[in-house]
Amino acid sequence: MTGDDGSSDRGPTDAAFDPSDKRARTLGRGFFEEESAPGSAMAHLYRGELHRMKLWRERLDRTTNWAVTVMAAILTWAFADPSNPHYVILVGGVMVGIFLVIEARRYRGYDIWRSRVRLLQENVFAYALDPSHGVVDDDWRRKLADDYRTPTTKISYEEAIAHRLRRVYLPLFTVLVAAWLVRVCVMPPTGWPTTAAVGMVPGVVVTGGIGLVYLGLVSVTFRPRRWRAHGELRNHDIGAWDDME
Repeated sequence: MTGDDGSSDRGPTDAAFDPSDKRARTLGRGFFEEESAPGSAMAHLYRGELHRMKLWRERLDRTTNWAVTVMAAILTWAFADPSNPHYVILVGGVMVGIFLVIEARRYRGYDIWRSRVRLLQENVFAYALDPSHGVVDDDWRRKLADDYRTPTTKISYEEAIAHRLRRVYLPLFTVLVAAWLVRVCVMPPTGWPTTAAVGMVPGVVVTGGIGLVYLGLVSVTFRPRRWRAHGELRNHDIGAWDDME
């Protein structure tokens, strides 16, 4: 629109964001230059990604807490009375497995934000603290820009399950299997394999199935693989740091 005197009604803000204006197309190019101050857009970007990572980390913790609570309740009931059926412990194992699947899906989402935070820590803040080591990835700007344009998961579902098994769930399954063995071998008056039967399924078959499932979980947890989780802190990294001190 134009005024009575033929002048444009657009303010300076409208002109600055005109898509045909070259300045609008280059807006933000200088936000993340190396000489930018610590309080610049890079610092705010990092703080935002750190906040998102923290929220997803809390979602993981909530799933783990529910798995531990359910397992504790089931074990308490199973050992409260010898007449209580032993297969309720197996039901608890199924429930813990469901929590594992849910947490693996959340872990893939958590890794998106964690990988961005680690990319900034390694190539921006670590370099700012000690420039003598250079940057870890010379192409980190393009990778971060592509991830902002098209966010994608970085790890497979199987790797996410392996991570959660290593950290939390394999010990939980180990406790459940050990509790089930004690329940069917020690508490009942009759011995194994009679006490391990579930309905018409013989105890030998039930025990063999449980053993195969547990061995499958162990193989998923410890099989050699190339870990794609960016910046994941593992036990051998902690040991290497202790050796340096």
